[in-house]
Amino acid sequence: MTFKTFIKETKELLRDGRIRIAFLLVIAILGVAVWISARQYAHVNEQYAVAKTAERAIWDNQGAKNPHSAAHYGTYAFKPKYPLSLVDQGVDKYTGTSIFLEAHNRNEAAFSAAADQTGLARFGDLTPDFILLFIIPLLIILLGYNSFTKEREMGTMTLLKSQGISNWKWMMGKWMALFLPVFLITTFLFLIAGSILSNLDDFGVFDSGSLLMMFLVYMGYFMVFMNLVLLISAWTKSSGISLVASLCIWIIACLAAPKAASNIAETKHPFPTRQEFAANVLQDKKEGLDGHNPWSEEARRLEKEVLEQYGVDSLHQLPFNFDGYRMQKGEEHQAAVYFKHYNYLKEQYANQSRIYRSLAIISPYLPTRFMSMALAHTDYATHWHFADAAEEYRIATQKFLNDHFAENSSYGDWSYLADPEVWKQLPAFEYDPPELASILSGNLSNLGILGIWLVVTFGLLSISLKKI
Repeated sequence: MTFKTFIKETKELLRDGRIRIAFLLVIAILGVAVWISARQYAHVNEQYAVAKTAERAIWDNQGAKNPHSAAHYGTYAFKPKYPLSLVDQGVDKYTGTSIFLEAHNRNEAAFSAAADQTGLARFGDLTPDFILLFIIPLLIILLGYNSFTKEREMGTMTLLKSQGISNWKWMMGKWMALFLPVFLITTFLFLIAGSILSNLDDFGVFDSGSLLMMFLVYMGYFMVFMNLVLLISAWTKSSGISLVASLCIWIIACLAAPKAASNIAETKHPFPTRQEFAANVLQDKKEGLDGHNPWSEEARRLEKEVLEQYGVDSLHQLPFNFDGYRMQKGEEHQAAVYFKHYNYLKEQYANQSRIYRSLAIISPYLPTRFMSMALAHTDYATHWHFADAAEEYRIATQKFLNDHFAENSSYGDWSYLADPEVWKQLPAFEYDPPELASILSGNLSNLGILGIWLVVTFGLLSISLKKI
């Protein structure tokens, strides 16, 4: 009976011209979205490779100069484009693509794609994740809103009941008929994405396991919507009411709930403004050692400690250039200041994330969205990870330059010039994003909430069998 119901429902869907047109439109839009994303991914990766090579060449060929001048000359850390951003671009266009690494300052990522877009960008981009998160749930509603109401309206429900049909088998047949087209569309998208990424000349950190996990997450999301749509159809008396109720669920889950969760999180745990953050950092910097100011109280204290440690009476008697040593100690103080204030930002982000997770129980969209971005390496957590890696490289670079200055020059000799070959000794910046196991362990709550949605909706669907 389950198979017969599945065949019947599938034939009815195929006969409906509106369903065929909607199905083809979704497939066409998906194809265009994947094509656009693939071109963008290849273009950005090409720019990344060129910029990375050019910037390294500039650093290596800056010529003879004082190491501290080289520290202020600086270099760039470029954020790579991750393969699964082809499916979900996440927050990438808002977070910037490169960070300037220089002495004394920790800079924010700059050159975000959103900064170069017009006001039309607020209407959204045509990307696969937009279609997966918003359009396919609408397609599910179109396919399944009248699954049971049409039986009542056409009078076939009484006929089916008189033949002793099993409610469970009848429900499963309708569920499978609704599941099949959604499964085919989603499989089509992920197969195309995997094929494109696997055939690129350099597909970076592409992991088929992450692609499979993302596919399973989206299928879980779609199954929740399928259960809700069938549940509404089973409990309402007319197709019109079922359609309106299903669209209301979509609006609440995909539009209202995410915005409400964002507003609540930002209200309870706000980030400081850029001006407040800069002022707080500057104040803490002033309260510690300034490597450029040898006459400050902190510098005098450091000088006294070093002289006592080495048992000498003059800075000229030290086996290294105290200027370079003081510069490094100043960098360490400033790095600690930045660590303190950026750690506060991370705490606020973590607090906001906890609120998101607690509110995810009102919408399956939220855990799905967070999981999708995390697997694609396009979420804020990955951006923080990249920014921290860039900061660690900046600190290591300043130590390399200050140590060279201290070890190869005498006190007061600011005319010292390092050999041009010195710059090539600094290792290039390399960044590896979190691995799949780390991502999953950090998103167990999102997986759990999506799992709860699946269990609850399947349970409610089973209970609704009595209503039918």
